Amino acid sequence: MTTENYTKPAIVKEQIRAARALIGWTRDDLSRESGVPVRTLADLEMGSREPRKATVEKVRATLEAAGVIFIPANLDGEGVRRRRP
Repeated sequence: MTTENYTKPAIVKEQIRAARALIGWTRDDLSRESGVPVRTLADLEMGSREPRKATVEKVRATLEAAGVIFIPANLDGEGVRRRRP
């Protein structure tokens, strides 16, 4: 399988909140690092509007760069964990 055609599984609002908590970031921290406005992050985490794919990808990439691994849904649901140093 080549990685150029690989699409990462979608992440859910709960994973974003959990990821921030895992690394000790506030919404302001995530906003500063990702360039996504705080209000947009709040809407994304509350599920109050459908986010743009590019916004979710930006948030995901920023959190992954900070050491978060997103665990796709399985029988127990989605999750996050911290990458080993």
